[in-house]
Amino acid sequence: MSMTPNPAIPITVLTGFLGSGKTTLLKRLLDDPAMAGTAVIINEFGEVGLDDALVEKIDEDAVLLPSGCVCCAVRGDLVQALERMHTKSLWGDIPPMQRVVLETTGLADPTPIVHTLMTEESLYRIYQLDAVVTTVDAQHGLHQIDAHFEPAKQIAIADRLIVTKSDLIEPDAVDALERRLRALNPAGQIRRAVKGDIAPSELIGLGAHEPALTGVDPERWLAAERYHEDHGHHEHGANCGPDCGHDHGHDHEGHHHHHHAHDEACADPHCAHPAHEHLHGIRSFCLRFSEPLDGRELSNAMQLLAQLYGERLLRVKGILNVKDQTKPFVVHGVQHIFYPPETLARWPGEDHRSRLVFITKDLPEESIRKHFRPFVGEAESAF
Repeated sequence: MSMTPNPAIPITVLTGFLGSGKTTLLKRLLDDPAMAGTAVIINEFGEVGLDDALVEKIDEDAVLLPSGCVCCAVRGDLVQALERMHTKSLWGDIPPMQRVVLETTGLADPTPIVHTLMTEESLYRIYQLDAVVTTVDAQHGLHQIDAHFEPAKQIAIADRLIVTKSDLIEPDAVDALERRLRALNPAGQIRRAVKGDIAPSELIGLGAHEPALTGVDPERWLAAERYHEDHGHHEHGANCGPDCGHDHGHDHEGHHHHHHAHDEACADPHCAHPAHEHLHGIRSFCLRFSEPLDGRELSNAMQLLAQLYGERLLRVKGILNVKDQTKPFVVHGVQHIFYPPETLARWPGEDHRSRLVFITKDLPEESIRKHFRPFVGEAESAF
């Protein structure tokens, strides 16, 4: 009888700055029957206000909720906690785990957790990082982003952004916040949640970290076209009169319009607009290469990139056309840690150019262009 290995258990990392509604969202998830088979890892049971009369205590670190969700408190090392949970599941002490949601503290930098899940060999055989989900407070998000680097970084590395408390402020203010989020993370998909009310499917099963393995649409995952949108370009009618002379909603071929309202962030590293100061040096851009790339030179370039600039590479994703290969490769990294390249079954669209998208801190686009030039030649000019 052949033994088929069990598929890796997907892990969603749930992060968000203090007061962003992460705990409210988590409480709603814990009560949802659709979360049955989910293990939720939190810092302290007291943070989510569990009703002792309704939970079944498994041991001092884990309780079973009426929804079928297992809630576990981390005590000490995360790796050991995840290993213990897997052992409990195998021995039947807790229900079989279908997925894990891992909560971080409001001030935590989620990248060390992401690195652990990407590189820890004992975990990699069991678990698979599914996505990073970040909650953002609609009321105070803009101020928090301006005042603190931590929420800006949490936003920059996220796969999905959940805007909370959007019912408490005017729609125009929510729109301004979402423009700022797109400037920090052009590919991050934005959803809104009122009082934590959001379908679990918006948070779990996203398959955002290994698209070649999870079947996620690579073009949507990469979203390269969004890295050339003018994120600061104000929309028609916003802070703009009928005689402004702006060409709204598009760029003409050959030159790039640069207009943005005072409350919006801008992704242009050469912009002197005051709003640029609020990005904490975070930039996003895309490099495109028309000709197939030499595989060995590309590998050397990527390895050296991680060594030289690792701490400043918040996120790197790419679909690559490599010489003598008929299928494209996917690359994905968070700071200095990169997944092994994966081969896609086919090209996802008509565009067969290599595209690398970057979200960086204190690392301008021109520095990355210069880095790749001696290895794989000149990237196309931005448009």
